[in-house]
Amino acid sequence: MLYAATTQALSATTAQVIHGSAPYLTFDNGKTKVTTTEGLLSITLSDGTQYTPSTNPSTVTPIVLPDADQSFADIGMLVPTDTNSVDLNTLIDSNYNYWGDDDGDSDVTATGSLSLSIVDKNNRTVSRNTVPMYCNAPYKATLTSTESTLTTRYGFPNSIKFGAGNVSYYFNPKESPGVCFAKPSNLVYNIGIYAGPENIWHYNKGFLTQTATPSSYSSNFPTTGANGLFFDLDISNTDQALTWEPVSHSGITATMTNSTNTSVRVTLTGPAATSSQWSSREPDKIAKPSLPQTFELVGRDSSGNAVAKYGFELKQWFVNRGTVMGNYNDQLSWCKNIGYQLPNIRDLTNAVYPSDDDIITATPVSSGNYFQRHIGAGLFSEWGYMLYYTNANFYWYYWTNDKYSHGDYWYYAHGDYGLIHWVTPAGLYYGICASELKP
Repeated sequence: MLYAATTQALSATTAQVIHGSAPYLTFDNGKTKVTTTEGLLSITLSDGTQYTPSTNPSTVTPIVLPDADQSFADIGMLVPTDTNSVDLNTLIDSNYNYWGDDDGDSDVTATGSLSLSIVDKNNRTVSRNTVPMYCNAPYKATLTSTESTLTTRYGFPNSIKFGAGNVSYYFNPKESPGVCFAKPSNLVYNIGIYAGPENIWHYNKGFLTQTATPSSYSSNFPTTGANGLFFDLDISNTDQALTWEPVSHSGITATMTNSTNTSVRVTLTGPAATSSQWSSREPDKIAKPSLPQTFELVGRDSSGNAVAKYGFELKQWFVNRGTVMGNYNDQLSWCKNIGYQLPNIRDLTNAVYPSDDDIITATPVSSGNYFQRHIGAGLFSEWGYMLYYTNANFYWYYWTNDKYSHGDYWYYAHGDYGLIHWVTPAGLYYGICASELKP
C-alpha cells in the first residue's frame, strides 16, 4: 500500500508545479550567485571582499586594492576581462558560461546588457589590464546595466529580472612608492606654445607617467635616445633613497645615479661616434641596436624589495657627428657609412612649416614652427633644448632628409626648440643619424 501511495503522489505532478530555485548569473562558478540588480552591479576583490551599490563606501573613501601591482582585471565582476560591454545572452553561451541553476535546469536565454568604463582622476579612459598608479588615483569604475532577464525553459521559478541601474566605484592602488613624472633634465622651452597637453606635460616636472602597466610601457617617455642623454624620475610616497640596478638591452644601458627619497637620475649610454669618426669622411660602422627595446627600472628598498618601477620603450637611437659641420651630401654619406640613416623631420620634431603642406612632421603635430612637448613626437620634442646635455655633443642646426617642395632646397631642424627651415644643400650644418626612421 505504501508503494501505491507513492505512485499516486508522483502522478499528481501533472497537475502541480514543482517549486525549485531560479537560475542565476555567476562569474566564479557559483560561488557568487547573482539574482538581483544589486548583485548584477556588484564587485568582488581578490581577498573576497564584496561591494554592491548599497554597500559602496568609495564615494567617501576609495576602495584600496588588496595587493600591489594588481590591475582592474583582478576585480571580479560580471563584465568579462576581455571586453567593456557585453550582452547577457553572450555571458551565458559556451564561451563564458556565466550562469547556473541549482535544479539543473537548462535551455537558458537572457536579454539586456552590462557595460563598464574606467577613468583615472584626469578623466582619461584606462583599460581593464591597467595597473593603477598612485599619481593618477583615484580611479572611477562605472558599471551600467539595462533592464535584463535570465530565463530557463523549465522549472519554477524559471526566470529572474534585473532593473536598469548604474554604480561608480572609486579605487586607489595599495599604497606604495610611485614614479609620477619623468623630467628631461632641462626645462627650457617648457611653457606656453612649447608645452604639451596637461595630461602629457607639466611645465615644471616634465612628462607625466602614462602607465605602470608593463605591456603599455611604450606610452611613457622616452621613445628616443642618444648617448649621454639623461632625465630625472620624480618619486612619491617613500621616505628612503632607493637602490636601482643598471638595465641594459642591445648595447644601450640605463644607469641610475643621485638617488634620493624623491628622485633618481637616469642616464642613457650606447652606440656613439668618436671624435676621430666625426672628422672622417669614411668612418667605420657603429653598432646599431636592435629596436624597439623595453627598459624596466626597479627601485628597491633597504630590504631588497622592489617598491617602485618605471618602464619605457626605446624605438629609435641617434648618433650625432659632434662638432663637425658639412653640406647635405656630406652628412648623408656620413650616416650611411656608419650604418645609420639621415633622419626625416618627423624623426626629430613635430614642428610645421607654414608654406609647405607636403612636409610630414611628427605627430601629434605642433601648432607652429616649433616643437610641442609630446611623447613619441621626435627626438627634439621629447628631450627639449639639446645643447643642455653637455656630454651628449649636440649643437644647433641638423640636416634632415626632407626636401622643400618648391625648389632644390633641403630642411634642417633646430636643436634648441625644434624649428625647421629649408636651405641650399651646399650649406654647412651639423650631422645626426637615426638607427631607423619613423614609418
